[in-house]
Amino acid sequence: MFGQVGTDIPARLDRLPWARWHWTVLAGLGTVWILDGVEVTIVGVIGPRITEPGSGLGLTESQVGTAAGIYIAGACAGALFFAHLTDRFGRTKIFLVTLALYLAATLATAFSHDAWHFYLCRFFTGTGIGGEYAAVNSAIDELIPSRVRGRVDLAVNGSFWLGTVMGAFIAIPVLNMSLLPAHLGWRLLFGVGALLGSGILLVRRIAPPPESPRWLLIHGRVREAEETTGRIEATVREQTGRRLGPPRGTITIIPRRNTPLAEVAATLLRRYPRRTMVGLLLFLGQAFLYNSIFFTYALVLSTFFTVLDDDTPWYLVPIAVGNFLGPVLLGGLFDSVGRRAMIAGTYATSGVLLLGTAALFRAHLLSPETLTACWMAVFFFASAGASAAYLTVSEIFPMETRPVVISFFYALGTGLGGIVGPVLFGHLVESHRVGNVVAGYLVGAALMIAAGLVQWFLGVEAARRPLEDVAEPLGAEGRRAG
Repeated sequence: MFGQVGTDIPARLDRLPWARWHWTVLAGLGTVWILDGVEVTIVGVIGPRITEPGSGLGLTESQVGTAAGIYIAGACAGALFFAHLTDRFGRTKIFLVTLALYLAATLATAFSHDAWHFYLCRFFTGTGIGGEYAAVNSAIDELIPSRVRGRVDLAVNGSFWLGTVMGAFIAIPVLNMSLLPAHLGWRLLFGVGALLGSGILLVRRIAPPPESPRWLLIHGRVREAEETTGRIEATVREQTGRRLGPPRGTITIIPRRNTPLAEVAATLLRRYPRRTMVGLLLFLGQAFLYNSIFFTYALVLSTFFTVLDDDTPWYLVPIAVGNFLGPVLLGGLFDSVGRRAMIAGTYATSGVLLLGTAALFRAHLLSPETLTACWMAVFFFASAGASAAYLTVSEIFPMETRPVVISFFYALGTGLGGIVGPVLFGHLVESHRVGNVVAGYLVGAALMIAAGLVQWFLGVEAARRPLEDVAEPLGAEGRRAG
């Protein structure tokens, strides 16, 4: 058993000026989102190719959607499983395991010879990526100063779209059948994904990120927490040449070895039921929207606009650029204007724009280029909101529950929206009926608007506030002083 511990470590981390050390942390942790972007893009652009008889797989459109759903199911399972390990063994130890799993599964995908082999590899690839979500988001939010936590978190999660641009440009020559045969190009793409993951693994081995002092503290490793914080402070002083001001306030907690799942459930359902509803709807809306459209967008272009398979990656580039620019250009407003207004606004705006896109698609007024422009506008706002969903659930619940809570919302929201969405859209596209696809767009728009409204009325304002003020730790004895 542990006794009470009074500490100013959270305040010391929040007062740090921005330094090269923070960039190092982001490079070591945040790059996994780029990898995820590459992965999702690969599957999106190869959809039409692997439905061809000469591809070596010959899947149907609905099977492509099913494979996407299985990838998401693996991500949900990985998030839940590795979140428990993250809570018990720390953030840094899990990073290498999850990335190694991703590498092995991605490489195995390149050798798929039938649908079930492809499904199995996609599941374990998703497991590795899902395991990264809880550990990385927890570590970043616990190490980044509160005054810039919003914009940094949005930029990190938005870097997913740098991966989609990278994946699209890689796919353009690789899927060109004048350069590579149909059965080889898509396999090579997965090999490229594994190669990129190896580079990230090397970065983490050379410059490993520190263990979160907050995690060390709540697990009773007070001396290590103090030593780690001291090293961080010394590094920041050296890099910035600035004296650090006194920390503002202390907190007293009772450390624990781990947080039982029953206590996590009680925290979600009894202590913070409104926050739980907000988090669930935010994840459900963005998961359905993104996974539905991005895993099947190439099928829509090839089915309804007869876009050649070799050309579909070109249409992803502007969509990905819009997705990346949203969090980057709007991110600062999440710290200045606030979380409540910005999350509600970006969700609702993207939903309204998707309604307009559905109406134009239904009226046959869109070309491949104008449909892409519509998606670009929709996802400019949706991307900022979706990135903020991860930020929200990591901020509004006690630090003892953080990795498990992130994984719970990701798994439940993404499981409901992200698995059902691609499978549903795969069948809708396979019907070759515009009205069916429009109905899917309407569902996505309704979910985004509903999530935005719930955030507006029930959302918690966490902008520029220390994590321990937004949600008091479960083991806190009295509120923060000072």
